[in-house]
Amino acid sequence: MARAEERPIIVVTGGNRGIGFEICRQLAARGARVVLTARNRSAGTAAAETLAAQKLAADYHQLDVTDARSVTALRDFVEQRFEHLDVLINNAGIIVKGDASAQKVDLASVRTTLETNALGPLHLAQMLMPLLKRSKAARIVNMSSGMGALSDSGGGYAAYRISKTALNAITAILAAELGGSVAVNSVCPGWVKTDMGGRSADRDVAEGADTAVWLALDAPQRLTGKFVRDRKVIPW
Repeated sequence: MARAEERPIIVVTGGNRGIGFEICRQLAARGARVVLTARNRSAGTAAAETLAAQKLAADYHQLDVTDARSVTALRDFVEQRFEHLDVLINNAGIIVKGDASAQKVDLASVRTTLETNALGPLHLAQMLMPLLKRSKAARIVNMSSGMGALSDSGGGYAAYRISKTALNAITAILAAELGGSVAVNSVCPGWVKTDMGGRSADRDVAEGADTAVWLALDAPQRLTGKFVRDRKVIPW
């Protein structure tokens, strides 16, 4: 385990369940100082308590990625508590009930999905960037999906696909603008057994979290502006 002064400070959005919770668990087990965020306060507190029962520490902080005041409160907490940030993992994401084919999906569903899956991560990156730039090896990890890859685009779930394609674009743009001072990458976790992925998925949460944790702690800092699955760069 890393010494206290070497422990990376990592914010994980949507950390109360599924892949996000497993990311928090793996990071805490590696000695990172984890800020586990969730929109629902009781769910987030329960997640942090579950980790504590496993002798793994995480600070819970409430966060609604679509609420500007909530994002500002998180920034203020991180600045006051740690003075800098090493890694932001944008994991929070949704598939709304109204999602459908591009021919039928209602625009309200598209807007709602974009707010959480694309604009939320962009706003968090903007607000936390000054703290990231104080790190010696800052990173942003955006949890995307193969459904957002233009290289292999399909039909159905149009709102979700659009939002993840937008998130990939945000990743590439930020990486280009930051020129390596902050490494920014997108992750395809694969089809994972979660509330979103369903029981028929072919991967467990440990596999789904692995690449995000690798990008947060182990990947070369020069790796930036890429779409990554199973620790390998893939087309997007």
